[in-house]
Amino acid sequence: MVLLDALRAALGPDADAHVLTDPDLTAAYGTDWTRRWSRLPAAVVRPGSVEAVAAVLRACAEHETPVVPQGGNTGLVGASVPHSGDAVVLSTTRLDRLDPVDPVSRQVTVGAGVTLADLQRHARASGLGYGVDTASRDTATIGGTVATNAGGLRVCRYGDTRAQVIGLRAVLADGSVLSRLQGLPKDGAGYDLVALLVGSEGTLAVVTDVRVRLHRPDRPGVVTLVGCSGVADAVGLLPDHDVGMAELMTLDSLALTCRATGLPHPLRRQWPAYLLLETPDLPDLPDGADAVVDERLVAYRERHTEAVSTLGIAHKLDVALPLGSIDEFVAQAARLAEPHRLYVFGHLAEGNLHLELVGPDPDDDSVDAALLGLAARMGGTIASEHGVGTAKASLLGLHRDEADLAAMRAIKRALDPRGILNPGAVLAV
Repeated sequence: MVLLDALRAALGPDADAHVLTDPDLTAAYGTDWTRRWSRLPAAVVRPGSVEAVAAVLRACAEHETPVVPQGGNTGLVGASVPHSGDAVVLSTTRLDRLDPVDPVSRQVTVGAGVTLADLQRHARASGLGYGVDTASRDTATIGGTVATNAGGLRVCRYGDTRAQVIGLRAVLADGSVLSRLQGLPKDGAGYDLVALLVGSEGTLAVVTDVRVRLHRPDRPGVVTLVGCSGVADAVGLLPDHDVGMAELMTLDSLALTCRATGLPHPLRRQWPAYLLLETPDLPDLPDGADAVVDERLVAYRERHTEAVSTLGIAHKLDVALPLGSIDEFVAQAARLAEPHRLYVFGHLAEGNLHLELVGPDPDDDSVDAALLGLAARMGGTIASEHGVGTAKASLLGLHRDEADLAAMRAIKRALDPRGILNPGAVLAV
C-alpha cells in the first residue's frame, strides 16, 4: 500500500475532506508565519481523534516518511512547516475537545487544536482563568504553545506553559499512545515524561490532549507605560513583587509600531526605552516621570511583531539573559546587527528579549549566529519561548555542551528511532 492510500485508510470516512494533496490547499500549511520558510508538503492530514493520529504515525513510520506536527502555524523558528518535499504535515486543528472545567481541582482537559482564545473563554465561563496569553491567541493552539513552552505577556505572574501543564496525552513515533491525564497534583512515579514533551517542538511525540491548571482571576490591574532613559533605567524600575506584566519596548520598535498601526505616540516625548507594567496599584515611579495609565496600552506591545513584518521577511530571534546583562547586550547587539535594522522588545521581568532583524537575506544566518553567540557568552540562552526550531538547531552548541547534546540525541533516538518526527528541528540532522 502506497503512503497516500495508507493515510486515507488511517482517516477512514474523513479521508476525502482531510487528506489534502492539492497544492492550492496545502500551500498555506507549507509556509510559516514569518514567510521565511516555505516548502510544499507531500500531503496534509487532519486527524480528528487520537486513534486517527496513531494510525497516521504508524503509516508514516512504515513508509519512513517525515511528519511535521502543526497547530495554528504561528511559530517563528521554522519548526511548524516541512523542509523537504516528502514530508507530511499533521495538522492538529481538529483535535478540539473542550472538557468541562473541574472547579475543585481548577483543571481542564482540552484538545491540542484548541486555540488559546477558546481556552481562555472556556475558563472564564467557569469563573477561572488560564495563565498563558500571547498576541496570537486567536490562532495559536494549545498544542503549539506546549511544543514551544510559550510564555507570553503575563509569564512573570503565572509562569510559562510548562508551569500550566499537569498532564497530557501524546502519540509516539511508532503509533503507541502515552497517556498521563489524571491531573494529580503530585506524582513521583518514574520519569516526568510530561515535562519532557513540553518544549520538545514535535520531535519526540505528537501531543493530542493537554490537562492544564486554571487559576482564580485576579482583580484588574493598573497598566502603566513609563518612558525610560535607557534599558538599564527600565530594569531599575522593575517592581520587586506582584507584577502581572513587565514589557520592554525600545524607541525604534515603538516608533515603528506607531507608524505601521496608526497608533499615536503614547507619551509626552520620545524616550530611548519604555517599560509597560501591570501592577495591582499604581507603581512607585520617580517624581515627574513621563508616564500614562491606560489598559489599552497593551496594544502597543502586542502589535510589535505585526509591525516588523510590514517591513518584509524578518529574522526573529528570542533570547534570555541575566537582568544585569541586558543593557550591555542591547548595546552590543545593535553594533553587531549593522547595517541591518534591529528591533528589540520583550518580557523584561524574565530577561526575555525578542530581536527582530530586518535586512539580511532570509537564508543568511551569519548575523543570527553573531547575536546568539553574544547572548550565550553573556550567560544567556539562545532560545527562550519561541523554541529552537530549524532556525537555531545548528547553533544549539553555542549554549549546550557536548554531553548535553549527546543526552538529547539519545532521547530522540529512543523515542523516534527512525527520525521521522520533525527532522531538523531542535537537533541538526
